[in-house]
Amino acid sequence: MPGWARILAVGLMLLHAGLACAAASNKSRKDEGVAYRWVDEHGVVHYGDRVPPEYAKKERAILNSQGVEVGRLEAQKTPEQLAEEERHRQEQLRRKQHDAFLLTTYTSVSDIEHLRDLRLEQIRGQQRAAELYIETLNSRLAALQTRAMNFRPYSPRTEARRMPDDLAADLVRTLNELRTQRNLLAAKQEEEVAVRAQFQADIDRYRELRTAQNARPN
Repeated sequence: MPGWARILAVGLMLLHAGLACAAASNKSRKDEGVAYRWVDEHGVVHYGDRVPPEYAKKERAILNSQGVEVGRLEAQKTPEQLAEEERHRQEQLRRKQHDAFLLTTYTSVSDIEHLRDLRLEQIRGQQRAAELYIETLNSRLAALQTRAMNFRPYSPRTEARRMPDDLAADLVRTLNELRTQRNLLAAKQEEEVAVRAQFQADIDRYRELRTAQNARPN
């Protein structure tokens, strides 16, 4: 190899070695300039250039070479925390969608009150129907019970016959239907309370949204 070629090869080798050393030196200085701060399970604060594995999932602060916090790494969230965040996000989205519904559906509070009154009248109609049906069932039950008094085990007469199967079945069927209708009536009464509360909440929220809109500069 000519002399000039050997000189060139040696120069390139030295250049590469110098660049590698410089990169390593810069990385070392960078690593040395970063520290972490974390808190253990006893509430004791720790500092170091490396976070122990058992604290890697906990919240920790990033400090520069002067000890000033320049960043923060959040703790790894548990499945329960992630589920709660998602629930909160969905609730916020639902509220925004409902706000948009209120503003685009109604032009005034009177519109909401009108729809409320229609809905309440519908529920009251269902309540009246249930009440009338309950009265009919009570009358039917009274008549069946009167008939049942002629048979054993309700009749005091020793010669009384056993209650016919169809009468016993009618009694059971009427009692079950009466229980069902009473539960339905109670549910409709609860529904009326809930509907009133929901519409009142919509009215209050609608007023807030309209007030906020009117307060914005044109």
